[in-house]
Amino acid sequence: MGVLGNLDGFEDMEAEIKVEKDEDGSWVAWIPSIPGCISQGKTKREAEKNITKAMNLHLEENFIHG
Repeated sequence: MGVLGNLDGFEDMEAEIKVEKDEDGSWVAWIPSIPGCISQGKTKREAEKNITKAMNLHLEENFIHG
C-alpha cells in the first residue's frame, strides 16, 4: 500500500500500488484504482517514488479542476 503525503487533506488516504519489473529491466508502477496513473523507474524504489508523485499530481489536478 502507498500513502499520499504531499496533498493537504489527503495525508491519510491510502491507495494500492502495484509494481512489476518490465521486460527491459525497468520497474513499472501503477495504481489500479486510478485509471491511467502509471509511472516507472530504473529501480523499484524509484518507481514507487515516481508513482507517488504521479498520484499526488493526479489528485491535485482533479481536486482543483474537478
